[in-house]
Amino acid sequence: MEIEVVEGDIAQQQVDAVVNAANRAMRGGGGVDGAIHRAAGPELLEDCKRRFPKGLATGDAGWTTAGRMPARWVIHVVGPNRNAGQTDRSLLTSCYRRALEVADELGARSIAFPLISAGVYGWPKEDAVDAALETLRGTPAQVERATLVAFGRASYDLIVSRL
Repeated sequence: MEIEVVEGDIAQQQVDAVVNAANRAMRGGGGVDGAIHRAAGPELLEDCKRRFPKGLATGDAGWTTAGRMPARWVIHVVGPNRNAGQTDRSLLTSCYRRALEVADELGARSIAFPLISAGVYGWPKEDAVDAALETLRGTPAQVERATLVAFGRASYDLIVSRL
C-alpha cells in the first residue's frame, strides 16, 4: 500500500473512503468529526443513528455513506481519549487496523485518515504518527493508497519527517 501525506481538509479528499475520528456516541462532535458531519450534511447523522443506535466501542470501526462529500463512504473509528485516562496504545492502532478491514469489506482502494486521537483526545502527536505508520505498513489490506491528512503545517511536517 502506498502511504502519502497531504495538508488539508479531510472532508474534501478525493478517495473512496474517509476515516472519521468519531466519539463513542456517533452523533457528531468537534474537530475532524464536526468537519466531516458539516461537509456530509444531515444524511450522515441519520445514517449514524440508524446503523449505530448504541454508538461504537473505542478501537472499533464501522461505515456509513458519505453524504455530500466527494468520498463514497465514511469509516468511523473511535480512538482512545488519553485525557480521560484511556492510555492503551492497542486501542489506537486498532482504529487503523479496523478501518482497513472495513475498507476491504467495502472494496475501497483509497482511504484518507486523520491523526486519530491526536487532537482534543490528547494523544502525543509523535506517537500518534508512529502508531498510524506502523499499523498502515503492517496490516495486510487490499487498499492501494492511504493518505494521512494533516491539519496544519506543523502536523504535516511531523508526519513527513517520520514517513
